[in-house]
Amino acid sequence: MSKILIIEDDVSIGEMMSIYLYEDGYEVKRAENGRQGEALFREFQPDMIILDLMLPDMDGIHLCTTIRHTSNIPILMVSAKNEVSDRVKGLQTGADDYLCKPFSMRELSARIQALLRRSNTFTQQSLSSTDVLKQQGIQLDFEKRCLYVDGKNIETTFSEFEIMKLFWQNQGRVYSREELLNRVRGFDSQVTERAIDVHIANLRKKVEDDPKEPKHIKTVWGVGYKFLFT
Repeated sequence: MSKILIIEDDVSIGEMMSIYLYEDGYEVKRAENGRQGEALFREFQPDMIILDLMLPDMDGIHLCTTIRHTSNIPILMVSAKNEVSDRVKGLQTGADDYLCKPFSMRELSARIQALLRRSNTFTQQSLSSTDVLKQQGIQLDFEKRCLYVDGKNIETTFSEFEIMKLFWQNQGRVYSREELLNRVRGFDSQVTERAIDVHIANLRKKVEDDPKEPKHIKTVWGVGYKFLFT
């Protein structure tokens, strides 16, 4: 049974999500503010977090950043703010998906299933030593889901690692934003293809010597992106 932590200060929305997900077969705990959410994150050790952007005691962006310092757990951010800039900010902070209020419980369930399915697949797989790959100072460990650059462990979000893994396994292949989005999300997402640009920008900062002049993660103008070793 997967464990889901809901950090949502709106009582009616929080209870609705809790009841629906409990009936869907999840073990659910809910926090009504950021501090309580932090405590439950450590104690409950959830498999996924649903995080409201606006909390009474702290900004959801700040809490997302804090969680990302210690964990790559899938994070679904929810908010009444539906501006593109808000969605982009949430993704830049480390959220794996962004859902605008109001939303249906069926859509919430679909998003959760997609994120957990990919997370559980890679956690449960028994991978051989050949899945630790290293080239030109970049190392990718599929089993531990770790990215190393020049021997240093680089923190990545769930989505960033998925994109990097896809690139690594298919070097030189050009992927459109839509293809990358489908790979990461598994379903249509309100965050649109702009989310991929955010993830690519973040990855370039982490693996490139000069993100403005990338040697590995190349833009193919009018199409998308590809990954190369020079």
